[in-house]
Amino acid sequence: MRICEIFKSIQGEGLTMGAPTVFVRTVGCNLRCAWCDTMYSMEGGTEMTVPEIMEKVGDCRTVCITGGEPMLQKDICELFDALLSAGKKVVLETNGSVDLKDVPNDPLMMISMDIKCPSSGMSDRMLTSNLQYLSRKDQLKFIIKDQTDFDYAVKYLSDHPVDTNVIFGPVGGTDRLEWLVDQVLKNDADARVLPQLHKIIWGDKKGV
Repeated sequence: MRICEIFKSIQGEGLTMGAPTVFVRTVGCNLRCAWCDTMYSMEGGTEMTVPEIMEKVGDCRTVCITGGEPMLQKDICELFDALLSAGKKVVLETNGSVDLKDVPNDPLMMISMDIKCPSSGMSDRMLTSNLQYLSRKDQLKFIIKDQTDFDYAVKYLSDHPVDTNVIFGPVGGTDRLEWLVDQVLKNDADARVLPQLHKIIWGDKKGV
């Protein structure tokens, strides 16, 4: 499969925030979000086999498969199986627009799925059918830029109730974090507000 980068850091997003993690970033995405912060992963990279990736992953207990959009890689499920067989906790970061039916239903497998809000320009590309694959060990993320995005997220959850962890995060760094917290509290939204920890620590630096 085509790999953009493999690096070890701490998880900067979601329920596993702060945990030491090896990130495997695949190349290519079927979306073009207006505020995408990983455009460098759209092309290029290196062709790697699953055994080569496993060697790079090493002994770290948690592996995050991200992109780009990992589900576009034809042999991605082979990588999932290899990681799970090795006892790794696997976090799949996926953009919500590609069918997740082939993702293993395993206690060590966590799906971190986005629902793109209007500011992304991609909100009409989401596959609502993917919600059926989310459980209480997974997470559903909404990246929110403004009031329109917030209202969209609240309505989406009202229209599509889910039995999983819901996360609201601000676009970019922490500039809109206080506003987002205020909105969640004022509207009694059933969501956790979480920033991107890696951006607080390292800003827009790559490979961290």
